[in-house]
Amino acid sequence: MIEAEIKARVREPEVLRERLESLAVGRDEVYRDAYFDTSGAALEAGDRELRLRTVYGVDGARSLLTYKGARVDESSGSKPEFETSVGHPEAVRALLGGLGYVEAIAFEKHCRNYEFAARGRSMLATLVRVPDIGGTYIELETQVPGEEGLRSALEDLRGVLGELGVAEDDLTSEMYTEAVRAGRAGRV
Repeated sequence: MIEAEIKARVREPEVLRERLESLAVGRDEVYRDAYFDTSGAALEAGDRELRLRTVYGVDGARSLLTYKGARVDESSGSKPEFETSVGHPEAVRALLGGLGYVEAIAFEKHCRNYEFAARGRSMLATLVRVPDIGGTYIELETQVPGEEGLRSALEDLRGVLGELGVAEDDLTSEMYTEAVRAGRAGRV
């Protein structure tokens, strides 16, 4: 599966939140993300990601292990994604360590998620704040079975973002990991 995703900076978070609330009931969650790599950063060099995420919400906590392959679309940053639930995140940390992976970076994302259907697709819109970098972002995503469906999915996502008032100039493919690293480097 490919996660077709478009991310944008949000100029008026409250206005966008109201528009999203008209589409679906939002749910607040905090993501604690830890990204793993080899000591030589081989995954990052290959534009791949290995993430252990714990999500905290009103229903408690759940953890996920995610592998993302290299980008298949440069402008959006969309990647193949493989994800599974994890019952014991500390056991997964130990397993990854035993396989030679080290925690490369960790940070929190404060999210409000909206699930809805648009243009014949299931979509997930997430308003995101990352304390390490400031500002608010929107991520809009849908799943496609392969690269052949990616272009039309991205067109649909752009259309929905436009309907929500998100300008094309606000789109970004910058990764949170890069922004967090840069922000932390600037504080040293």
